[in-house]
Amino acid sequence: MNKPSFGVVVFPGSNCDHDAYYVLRHIFEKSVRYVWHKETDISDIDVIILPGGFSYGDYLRSGAIARFSPVMREVVRHAQKGKLVLGICNGFQILLEANLLPGAMLRNASMRFVCKSVTIRVDNAKTPFTSMCREGDVLEIPTAHGEGNYYADNDTLQQLLDDNQIVFRYSTTNGDVVDEANPNGSCLNIAGVINKKRNVLGMMPHPERASESLLGYEDGKKIFESIINYFN
Repeated sequence: MNKPSFGVVVFPGSNCDHDAYYVLRHIFEKSVRYVWHKETDISDIDVIILPGGFSYGDYLRSGAIARFSPVMREVVRHAQKGKLVLGICNGFQILLEANLLPGAMLRNASMRFVCKSVTIRVDNAKTPFTSMCREGDVLEIPTAHGEGNYYADNDTLQQLLDDNQIVFRYSTTNGDVVDEANPNGSCLNIAGVINKKRNVLGMMPHPERASESLLGYEDGKKIFESIINYFN
């Protein structure tokens, strides 16, 4: 199988690891393996995916316990080397807790679990995760979370804007970023952010759940296609 090689981290409580593995192995026919949370060597992997779920039951705070798993020391080193890291939903929360991305997650503004299809606008198409998109594209992708309300202070939000680190924003199908399109109360309708080095992305919607026509939509494929294209 061709590069890149993928690793899907499995924490106690992960529930989207099989979905991500399936898409990579069977849709894109790429080399992929599961990475147990206690592993301490991921040097064979090009792209690490932190999947959705409820790592350690989210008993303390989403991602707060997983951040201390042995594998996360290796994920931090992986990112520091410039290798790619994609955090989806709970994976995004873990990246925030590990300080690989700025900001924090709060409970949804409605105080309810949100599980539905949303539309997100691509605000930065110049990343390894969005190169197969165009700026302004609107993607329909499912989301499912109870703590997806992205928060950062005003200075951090301004820095994200100045550095073009906001990759996805909740929008209408026409691409309008309005309150009505925001499912969780996130600041600036943020659905996904990237680090300054452009190699670590966190996003709340689940692209692995929108990567096969059988599921009703395929916009999520663009995320994985972009990653694969990065290595060509």
